[in-house]
Amino acid sequence: MSKIPKRPSVRMPSEEEDKAITAAARLDPDAQPLTPTQLKAMVPLKSLRGRPKSENKKQLVSVRYSPEVLAYFKSTGDGWQALMDSVLRQYVANHSPGN
Repeated sequence: MSKIPKRPSVRMPSEEEDKAITAAARLDPDAQPLTPTQLKAMVPLKSLRGRPKSENKKQLVSVRYSPEVLAYFKSTGDGWQALMDSVLRQYVANHSPGN
């Protein structure tokens, strides 16, 4: 049976240890503690990940298309959904009132 190592528990420093760590860090010019302003400006990493938010948000809908239409667009390869969107946009632009 294999032994699965347990994750080491995190032990927070005592108040005295924290003061000693901070004092040592202040002596090192390359490792200065963050200022309250710097700490306040920090954002969680997960908020920086992923695709940037678009100004033109698309809506998720459920639509049924005929098999021939789907087969055609899928046969165009990667990006077939975007192609389908552009074809529909062009149709809307050409068939809007006043055109």
